[in-house]
Amino acid sequence: MTESLLLRHTKGAAELPGFVLERASRRMKQYFQEQLQQAGCGITIDQWVILQELEKQDGLSQLEIAKATFKDAPTVTRILDLLCDRGLTRRITDLEDRRRFQIELTDAGRAKIAEALPVIEQAREKTWQGFDEEKLDTLMQMLNEVFENLK
Repeated sequence: MTESLLLRHTKGAAELPGFVLERASRRMKQYFQEQLQQAGCGITIDQWVILQELEKQDGLSQLEIAKATFKDAPTVTRILDLLCDRGLTRRITDLEDRRRFQIELTDAGRAKIAEALPVIEQAREKTWQGFDEEKLDTLMQMLNEVFENLK
């Protein structure tokens, strides 16, 4: 790491990479939430993340969903309770371990994904406007390196 980066502790928080990353992450989440709300989708961005993960791989356990989405287990349980209450997902008792559940999308859940996907795609386009594939790949690589550094 360069000395100039190490000495940034003397600067304000807004000039620190971690702060900038956190600020961007929070703004993205707020923006996506606003777009879902304005479109009347009736789901939160956190609910979307779980629905999207289940669309990718239906039948995951709550723990598998938590790991895949980097959310803690109690948060996932609360979100799934809401999604199940709304009929977007359902819990199926695991045949091998009756203490566990597999979470599946319902037809209503799949319809909600289809409804929200254009909103999400439009928000992603706005978020990444001005970024070409190379720039996005570099950003992803850098962020993954930060993640791996902290494992």
